[in-house]
Amino acid sequence: MTIEAQVARRGGRDARRIIRTAPKVEMLPTLKRGLPVIEPMDAEQVERIHEASLAILEEVGVVFRDPIALEDWKRAGADVRGERVHLDRALVMDLIKTIPPDIEYFARNPAKNVQLGGPNSIFVPMTGAPYMRDLDDVRRGPTIADLGTFHKLAHMMPALHSSAHHIVEPMDIVVAHRHLHITYSSMKHSDKIFMGMTTSPKNAEDVLDMCEILFGEGFMETHAVTTGNCNGNSPLVWDQVMLGAMRAFCRRNQPVLCSPFVLGGANTPASTAAAVAQLNAEALSALAYTQVIRKGCPAIYGHYLSTVSMQSGAPMAGTPEISLMNFMIGQMARRYNVPWRTSNLLGGAKIFDAQAGYESAMTMMAVLMSGANYIWHSAGWNEAGMHCSIAKFVVDAEVCAMGYRMTQGIHWDDFDEALAAIRDVGPGGHYLGHPHTQANFERAFFIPKLFDNNSIEQWKVDGSKDIKQRALDHAKHLLGEYQEPTLDQAKDEELRAYIDRRSREIPAVDALNEDY
Repeated sequence: MTIEAQVARRGGRDARRIIRTAPKVEMLPTLKRGLPVIEPMDAEQVERIHEASLAILEEVGVVFRDPIALEDWKRAGADVRGERVHLDRALVMDLIKTIPPDIEYFARNPAKNVQLGGPNSIFVPMTGAPYMRDLDDVRRGPTIADLGTFHKLAHMMPALHSSAHHIVEPMDIVVAHRHLHITYSSMKHSDKIFMGMTTSPKNAEDVLDMCEILFGEGFMETHAVTTGNCNGNSPLVWDQVMLGAMRAFCRRNQPVLCSPFVLGGANTPASTAAAVAQLNAEALSALAYTQVIRKGCPAIYGHYLSTVSMQSGAPMAGTPEISLMNFMIGQMARRYNVPWRTSNLLGGAKIFDAQAGYESAMTMMAVLMSGANYIWHSAGWNEAGMHCSIAKFVVDAEVCAMGYRMTQGIHWDDFDEALAAIRDVGPGGHYLGHPHTQANFERAFFIPKLFDNNSIEQWKVDGSKDIKQRALDHAKHLLGEYQEPTLDQAKDEELRAYIDRRSREIPAVDALNEDY
C-alpha cells in the first residue's frame, strides 16, 4: 500500500507517524566535496611517477590486440611494431589535453542530472555479480526480476546517483540477449543516469541505439547520458572487445572509463609505487586512444584496484596499499586534469559480517579522501564481487549518505545563531528545547536509519535485530513503497520493439554477440 493510501485510511496521529517515518527517496544532488584531499606524494614524486609511466609507454610499449586500433595509431603517428604500440610522450600528452575536465550527465528526469570532475563526485552501485543474497539472505543465481529489484532499490536510495547496469547477472536471459534486457531494466525502473554494456562492440551499439530512443535523435552528440567501462588486461594489454566497445561509445560522444585491472603483485610489480606507474601508463594509453577515435570526447581515468594474497593468490580488499594507491592515482588524474573513477565499499567477506564492514569502511574512507569523481561499486559488493547482497546494498547506500555528508565539509551558515544559543542556555543548561536545536537538529547531525543506537533494553524490545535483519526489513519496506517513475509510453513501446527486433536478429545462444 502506498504512503498516500495509508495516510488516507488511518488519519490522525497514525497518519502523521506514517508521513514522518516514510522513506525519503529524493536523490541527493552531485556531491561537491568540501574537504581537502590527501596527497601523500610531493610534486617531485608525482613527476617521478609521470616520467616512469611515459618511459614505459615509449620503451616497453602497450599491446593493442585490435587491427583497427593499430591502424588508428599508425595514422596518429605512433611507432607500431606488430601489436605493440610505442607511444611518444609528446603525442600522448597532446591527446590527453583534449579530454574535457568536466562532464555533465543528463538523466531522463532532469532533476537528477549530475556533474563529474574537479570537486564533483557521484556514487554508483556495484555491477557484475554472478550471484546474489536475496531478501531472505539466500545466496543464489539472479534473474531479470532480481535485477529489477536492485534497480528499484537504487532508484530509492538518496545517495546513489545511478542505477548502473547489470548489478547482478540475469541468468534466466540468454547471454546473447542479456544486454538488451539489462539496459531496459536500468531505464525502466529508475529515472537516474545509468551505465551502458560494453560486453562486445555490437552490444555497445545496441545500448547506444536504445539511449537514442530514450533521449531522442541527436541528443547524445552534445549530452552525456550513459557510461561505458573498458577494462585493460594488465600488464599493458588492451583487447579487441574492449577497444571496439570503446570506439562505439566515443563515436557517439559518450564517456568511457579507461580501467586497468590491477591485481597488485600478480599483474603488477609487488611495489605500490611501481604498480601505480604501470597502471598510470596503461590508463594514459587508453585515454589517449579515446582522443584518436574522436578528439574532445569525454573520457574518465579508471582502474580497479586489488592486491593479491601471497599465501592463496586470492584478491584482497581494504588493504593499506589499496588506500595508498587511491591517494596516488587521485594525484595523477589531477595532474592530467581529467575526471577519475575508483571502486568503493569493496570486501572479500562471504557474508555480511564484521569483515565486510571493516573492509568496506577502510576502502570508502580512502576513496572519499582521495578526491575520486566516479565512485563505482558503492553498494552491495561482497565476496570479491561474486555476489551482491540486498542487505549490504541498502546499508552501503546509507553509508554513502554518511560519507556524502562528511565530505561536504563543515557547515558555517548557522554559526552565529548557534553561538547565540550558548549565551541563552548558559552554564549547566541543555539545548534540547532551544529554538536553534529544534530548527537544526535534523541537518546538524546525521541520523542513520539502519544503525541501532538505542539502549540494549529498547533493542531487545524491538526484537534484538542485528544490522542484517534491519537492512532486509528496510529493503522489503522500500520495495513495498516503490513507485515506478513514469516512462513516456511511446518511448517505452519503441524500446520494447527494438528489443524484440534485436532478439530475432541475434541468435539466442549463451555467448556474447560478436557478429549480429
